[in-house]
Amino acid sequence: MELIEQIKESLGMLTLNKTRTGLAILGIVIGIGSVIALISLGQASQQAVASQIQGLGANLLTVQPGAVSQGAVRGAAGGNTTLTNDDATAIASTPQITTIQNVSPELSRRSQVRTGSSNTNTQIVGVTPAYAQVHKITVDSGAFITQRDVDAINKVAVIGPQVVTDLFNGNSPIGQTLRIGTQTLTVIGVTTSKGGSGFFNQDDIIFVPLSVAQKQLFGVNYLSSIALEAKSSDQMTNAQNEVGYFLLARHHFNDPAQADFTITSQQDIVNTVSATTGTFTTLLSGVAAISLLVGGIGIMNIMLVTVTERTREIGLRKALGAKKGTITTQFLIESMILTFSGGVIGVLLGIAASYLYSVSSNSPFVVSPSSVVLAFVVSVGIGILFGWYPAKRASQLQPIEALRYE
Repeated sequence: MELIEQIKESLGMLTLNKTRTGLAILGIVIGIGSVIALISLGQASQQAVASQIQGLGANLLTVQPGAVSQGAVRGAAGGNTTLTNDDATAIASTPQITTIQNVSPELSRRSQVRTGSSNTNTQIVGVTPAYAQVHKITVDSGAFITQRDVDAINKVAVIGPQVVTDLFNGNSPIGQTLRIGTQTLTVIGVTTSKGGSGFFNQDDIIFVPLSVAQKQLFGVNYLSSIALEAKSSDQMTNAQNEVGYFLLARHHFNDPAQADFTITSQQDIVNTVSATTGTFTTLLSGVAAISLLVGGIGIMNIMLVTVTERTREIGLRKALGAKKGTITTQFLIESMILTFSGGVIGVLLGIAASYLYSVSSNSPFVVSPSSVVLAFVVSVGIGILFGWYPAKRASQLQPIEALRYE
């Protein structure tokens, strides 16, 4: 009962000066709200990027020319023209590789594209029909690239929804033409929207037959990458090893350290991006936590002022027999009410900010329960930490001196 009475008395004292109480709470509200919002936004960004990467295809391995330490094969020297159509054909046909079910040779370049008075700079990807299976591409209207288009070097194109908007103002582009460099291509299909932005915008792409990209558009005989679909997620590591050592032998290398190619998996990319996003989230949360420290110091200052203003009251209570522990508890409760109230408001504001951001940006809405629990623990901890000194100071006042205080 005594504790309940102390809580009621603390609430009464805090409501006597509402402006000062509100200013004391404000620092905690800003700090807790910022931490909750930044952690939520960071986790939402990680989920959004992971979802976009997974949308590139299931159980995906990517072989690229060059030399970067990765997976089962570590490259050390090489250029960007070391993968060829023959490499892709060999991977698809060799009995040595049993864990791959689809092989997609690809040539990707950015280029200016024009039609009528409209133009855009977008990604041009030379593909074979296997691309649709490997990357889980579906066509919203028209048709995708066929093997006949590749063999006959047909100047056709399948475009993403963003390209439709940029070049055709949202009108149906089927049967229309567009120009890439000096070549005119006929649009035969539009892909289903997959979303994304920046590097991962899968709607801002133009697909053309691989033979057209190599012989007509860019004049090269090599590939920028070979995408591989493993038979299952459990076989990803084995697939990476089989393909890696097969290409080592095919490129006449005995030492994996000399490989002129790199093999990456989706999970490698997801882990890298998530680690980077997590680092930035941690740094930003650390900056936001500084406001918690400032808010805690503000509460300590206000509690010290309160002790000074209530010196005669404290002296009277001690003269009437109040113990040091009772005085200490009284001021600690007041401090904890301030920080706990600020924590509740801060959590609600942080969640609201995260929700508004997710709605405005079409990103996932994520609130980590652990961050909410941590916010409450931190707010109460700040109340105890920064309320202890003023409470201790109040309890140590001598009754006679306190009663004489003017």
